[in-house]
Amino acid sequence: MSESTQEPSGLGKLINRVFPKTPDFFALLTDQSQQAVDGMQALVDYMDAGTKQAGKTVKALESEADDLRDRSMAALNSAFSTPMDREDLYRAIATLDHLLGYAKSTVREMEILKVAPDQHTMAMAQELLVGATALHDGYGLLEKNTADAEPCARAARGAERNIEKLYRKAISDLFSVEDQMKELGKMDGPTGPAALAQVVELFKRREIYRHLSNAGDRIAHAGDSLHDIVVKMV
Repeated sequence: MSESTQEPSGLGKLINRVFPKTPDFFALLTDQSQQAVDGMQALVDYMDAGTKQAGKTVKALESEADDLRDRSMAALNSAFSTPMDREDLYRAIATLDHLLGYAKSTVREMEILKVAPDQHTMAMAQELLVGATALHDGYGLLEKNTADAEPCARAARGAERNIEKLYRKAISDLFSVEDQMKELGKMDGPTGPAALAQVVELFKRREIYRHLSNAGDRIAHAGDSLHDIVVKMV
């Protein structure tokens, strides 16, 4: 039997049991952040197509992300040592998973409320993709070029600020009195029921905008987690 295929000696087995091999948390975080990028891209595609199939893709990616999260958490719980602060690592895993959760729940709410995508939901989804891409870039640099990951953390937090601006613009446009009066003027028949339906539509759409704004907060939290890791590793 060659040396490369030999079983560990009794002492080697004991050492492996007491000091098990540390999982590659850098690779796990990179994989998880790539899943976040894929999920945000799928959300952008949904905002473009607005189809059930596009929505199913977002949901499927979220389910896969849960599996990645569980694998990372299991590795963290069983690890004898970690290359970074254990609590920071836990936060990084959790915050990355939250991004996909918000993508899935956004699609679900839009389907339940029967709200079609518009230019505002698309713009916010695109900015979520920018933030997720920055996180993936940062986690990819963490192991060998740790300091270079800090601008990526700032970029992720910058994406959240941009989403907040887009949210405020969406709300401003949504509740523009002039625009709403124009819409009511286009309606035929009794204006009472039509006006009520229009008001209901406004509040349903506002709920979706708010949900995407909250997803932006998750991007910022994930950026904070990356920043905390960088500060302690440099």
